[in-house]
Amino acid sequence: MIRDIVVYPDKRLKEVSKSVENFDKDLHTLLDDMYDTMVAKNGVGLAAIQIGVPLRVLIINRPLDIESDDPRVQQPKENTLEVINPVILEAEGSTKFQEGCLSVPGYYEDVNRFKKIKIEYQNRDGEKIIIEDDDFLAIALQHEMDHLNGKLFIEKLSIIKRKKFEKEWKKRLKKK
Repeated sequence: MIRDIVVYPDKRLKEVSKSVENFDKDLHTLLDDMYDTMVAKNGVGLAAIQIGVPLRVLIINRPLDIESDDPRVQQPKENTLEVINPVILEAEGSTKFQEGCLSVPGYYEDVNRFKKIKIEYQNRDGEKIIIEDDDFLAIALQHEMDHLNGKLFIEKLSIIKRKKFEKEWKKRLKKK
């Protein structure tokens, strides 16, 4: 089921998400709904809080380089990384990457992140997994994990860029 995306400045985006304790049918439904929502909204990642559920759950699915009008062909469900209760074990280096966010639609900006991270998380069945990456996945994981801690990528911008964003965003909201 496709759910509504919580959009900035909704206060729920500032909420720190709670750990998942039950790896049950409700969690599986949440993960499936998150996938449907992310694909329908043309995203590559989604944290549960972005659909109003304050749980430490995120998904990432980078689109395949395939020509298709069907987003499910470009982002097959079996390629979706389902990350529950993630913890960063190691982080090193730095890189800059242009990020966007389904909760801040239409806005993109360069953000400084760790170049390489190693995390431990649980899958939908509660099994612990360790993964490390120094490419796009590392960036996406950090972005989505920030959501779990009540942070948005715009908070990582310089004061000047943040003020410019706030001014543009207020104008955009008034037009709606």
